[in-house]
Amino acid sequence: MNIILIAAVLFVCLVGAALLGRRVHRYLPEAHLSADSRDAVKLAMGLVATMTALVLGLLVSSAKGTYDTARSEVIQMAAKVAFLDRALALYGPEAADARGDLRAAVADAVGRIWPTDQSGPAQLAPNQQAGDALFLAFQRVSPHDDSQRALKAQVATLMVDLGELRSLLVAQSIPSISKPMLIILVSWLVVIFFGFSLIAPPNATTTLALVASAFSVACAMLLILELDHPFGGLIRIPSEPITNVLSHLAK
Repeated sequence: MNIILIAAVLFVCLVGAALLGRRVHRYLPEAHLSADSRDAVKLAMGLVATMTALVLGLLVSSAKGTYDTARSEVIQMAAKVAFLDRALALYGPEAADARGDLRAAVADAVGRIWPTDQSGPAQLAPNQQAGDALFLAFQRVSPHDDSQRALKAQVATLMVDLGELRSLLVAQSIPSISKPMLIILVSWLVVIFFGFSLIAPPNATTTLALVASAFSVACAMLLILELDHPFGGLIRIPSEPITNVLSHLAK
């Protein structure tokens, strides 16, 4: 889904609705432009504008929640990877192969979630082969004392936690904003811009104000859709938490 294109189409639709309202304004009888008629239209448009503001607020809250949740999970993954590598280092030389597989798995995950070509889609599905290789490499290590047994249990727990977090990212990749709600919101916005341009004086000032408002609304929709797709677009979750950990793993 091209989010910028959707925002641009919304901007064009709102400007078109405003221009259509100005054109219809020219053919309305004078009685339809009386003070009482204008007050009635303002009241109706105010009601629709209030409902639209409420829905916009809900959409912003939902999209921001999606973004913050995904960002929190990425930070948790980075922290658990760093702790997992530390546990493997404390285990001893026997876990050297597992540490190498961990670095390879993390590097592969970074390349899939944050591809070098930012125009390409993020692949949130985990690389099962890399994960299985890490798990099997450590399972082949036999503990020799209580300390290593405790570390092995901790490592197994961390691996399970990392797998759950990665699965959560995949499960939550479905957009939280429904298309019917967006369609209803856009229809309300079109009605608002048409209604206010219908009763506004047909001059350059009112036209500029409506165009500026349409641009602001389109930017708000762009922000909502960007936040609802945290691993793509302009406002994507940064990869620094994972890449910083990866740079330490390589040492």
